[in-house]
Amino acid sequence: MLEIKPIETLTARVVVPGSKSYTHRLLIASALSDGPCRVLGALESEDTDLTRAGLMQMGVPITKEGEGLRINGTGGRLIGAGEIYLANSGTGMRLLTAVATLADGPTVLTGSTRMQQRPVADLIDGLGQMGADIRSLNGTGCPPVAVTGGTATGGEITLRCGISSQYLSAILLVGPLTPRGVTIHIVEGPVSRPYIDLTLDVMERLGVRVDREGYDRFTVPGGQVYRAGDYRVETDASNASYFWAAAAVTGGCVTVDGLTESSRQGDLRLLDCFEKMGCQVDRGVNGITVTGGHLSAIDVDMGDMPDMVPTLAVVAAFAEGTTAIRNVAHLKAKECDRLAAVAEELGKIGIAARCTPDALFVTGGPLHGGDIETYNDHRMAMCFSVAGLRVPGVRIMDENCVAKSFPTYWDVFSTLYAR
Repeated sequence: MLEIKPIETLTARVVVPGSKSYTHRLLIASALSDGPCRVLGALESEDTDLTRAGLMQMGVPITKEGEGLRINGTGGRLIGAGEIYLANSGTGMRLLTAVATLADGPTVLTGSTRMQQRPVADLIDGLGQMGADIRSLNGTGCPPVAVTGGTATGGEITLRCGISSQYLSAILLVGPLTPRGVTIHIVEGPVSRPYIDLTLDVMERLGVRVDREGYDRFTVPGGQVYRAGDYRVETDASNASYFWAAAAVTGGCVTVDGLTESSRQGDLRLLDCFEKMGCQVDRGVNGITVTGGHLSAIDVDMGDMPDMVPTLAVVAAFAEGTTAIRNVAHLKAKECDRLAAVAEELGKIGIAARCTPDALFVTGGPLHGGDIETYNDHRMAMCFSVAGLRVPGVRIMDENCVAKSFPTYWDVFSTLYAR
């Protein structure tokens, strides 16, 4: 348990590690490339380490080199890995399930108890339409997933992405290495659209062509190769959000270096929410600064940035009025049921919060201390730490769960107190 100490005056400049989302995708695209790659600034965390280990089990040589990783691309020639354990990494599970269809031999992808409750049925269905020999071992549409590689040929498929955009990202990433390529018709969703753009950005940077019609149809010609080279991971906007939120709730000023408005990370749109609530946002050429102000409630669709819902909910607790966070049903399938969890933990510190099947409503008001259950969910720990900067007695249970995405979080957080 970690008790957060309130802060009187906050003026800080912080450095946040590389993007988890970009790291996952660059690891995979580099592993499938036609030669040696260097991925600079890659995030080292539990989630990204699991993806790296899974690729190595499939025969991809990966070593640490200076500030980055050296990945010797195999051109898609992979070996069946036996069993790959992915804990509660939804990104690793979904992306590597598709990668396993390229391997020569069988692979079983499994994870924690919670991971075995998280749905992948729509991904299994999509890969099956491409000819993949793939099934949920328990028949639940959840992991463990058994894949016999070398059977997917590609073709024209329909795909449901109402639960996760990662189903689409997974198929896009392996599409260029299938004999026939793949044309994907989206029949539900997609949610979290900026993450699709991020996947396409990585594919484009490594020389792969994708044709698209908005978010309705994507065509990836087969027989392409990912181009070997040096690639850099930019700062993680999702993890930067907690420090901008700190400025918002304290009325302070925080700059996060290394991010600009040109980034394709969709979670930067949280800054628009903070502006509407009353903060000042300065988007510089070397970083982005948030200065807190009088906070007012907003009504916002968060369907494209679900990971930012807990952060916004905590900031909304300090705002005047009731903030409505809509179109977020897919939060129930995250590391925990984040809608219910956020509402429950806000209630422990005095805030009226309620969730419906696809929305969360938070009414700002007086707060008090309390013990915050994190549900083994990194984002719960980080977002509620922000509340403790204003409210005495906020204690974070199992604070080390931040290792999933930001192992050095508490070290960076401690710099907020430096004078």
